[in-house]
Amino acid sequence: MPLRGALSDEQLEVIPNGGILVADGKILAVGNFEELKRSYNPSEIDRLNTAYVAFPGLIDVHTHICWAGSRANDYAMRLAGKTYLEIAASGGGIWDTVQKTRSASMDELVELTASRANQLLKQGVTTIEVKSGYGLTVEFELKLLETIRKANDKTSAELISTCLAAHIFPKDFKGDASEFLKEILKKLLPEIKYLKLSKRVDIFIDQGAFSVTTAKEYLLKANELGFDLVIHGDQFSTGVARLANEVGALSIDHLEAADENEIAILARGNTIPVALPGASLGLGEPFAPARKLLDAGTSLVIASDWNPGSAPMGNLLAEAAILGAKEKLTMAETWAALTFRAASALNLNDRGILKSGNLADIAAFKTDNYKEILYQQGRMKPEKVWKNGYCVIYKKTK
Repeated sequence: MPLRGALSDEQLEVIPNGGILVADGKILAVGNFEELKRSYNPSEIDRLNTAYVAFPGLIDVHTHICWAGSRANDYAMRLAGKTYLEIAASGGGIWDTVQKTRSASMDELVELTASRANQLLKQGVTTIEVKSGYGLTVEFELKLLETIRKANDKTSAELISTCLAAHIFPKDFKGDASEFLKEILKKLLPEIKYLKLSKRVDIFIDQGAFSVTTAKEYLLKANELGFDLVIHGDQFSTGVARLANEVGALSIDHLEAADENEIAILARGNTIPVALPGASLGLGEPFAPARKLLDAGTSLVIASDWNPGSAPMGNLLAEAAILGAKEKLTMAETWAALTFRAASALNLNDRGILKSGNLADIAAFKTDNYKEILYQQGRMKPEKVWKNGYCVIYKKTK
């Protein structure tokens, strides 16, 4: 299936009585089970006697699961009528989580991050992007990226780290936003590159965060250092799509405020729109215009945005199903947004499709009809999950 544009369910390839042959952590072949037996004659065949539907392991391209503390008070204030920006201005919001995360030990943060990753793994998510961004100093951002690396050893899911030191402008920095970004470029990003802590850089562009002007110079210089670029954009205001195209960002994430002009600009470039329905649900805001984006010819990825403030749900399948119902996405469009199109947003070409040569990342759901999974809106979880060919989640059925 193509990486861009609308998709029909007829484009989904369904293999009845299918089989997947795995060797050395990768897929050797996919096809009819009986034909695979005759063609390869492996010494051991694992036949699942119950009906299952197998999908590629899901890919969550946008999470903030490395944090400490809670923002339940923020949520209560939003229900009482306060806006996200008003809560942030009063001392809540991201800065509140920054303070709690800075106070936590690395061991505590490792356990919290790995625990959340394992919860996603139980949902069939085998690749998880994880952002820093709750440190906002050179020292603390390095601590968080090291935390993500350590947490990767405590989960069977694969964690892909992103440096989001440019999350918001820190209240305790002595200087302006431009000087803060220069410090990141000079002191933090070279150290991240040397320590091989991340290959990706993100920045939040919006009111209360960073401007398009200051972000452009930062992103271009980060790219010169060899980092892939990602942007939080068009969440509360517009005007970021052109920048995303100009700097060659892999993705622009949020887009709840994206209008016809922003959609047209994205359709002319290669930046992948990432919808974050969890943030819309958590904030009571509109959903990203997923249907219009696809119809305009862009790609579309759906991610959970799991974080303590705006998107505490952390249920990728439920969020994707809800967005699909609201935006009238076909099941093919939703599954593509969680698998091979998501892999493209992470610049990964070895997963997201069940085909020869790809990683054997597989999620198997106990049903004989793939339509049941999204229909049940997150209630149906996979019974078996494989990562790199190893069964890492196995629920025994009665």
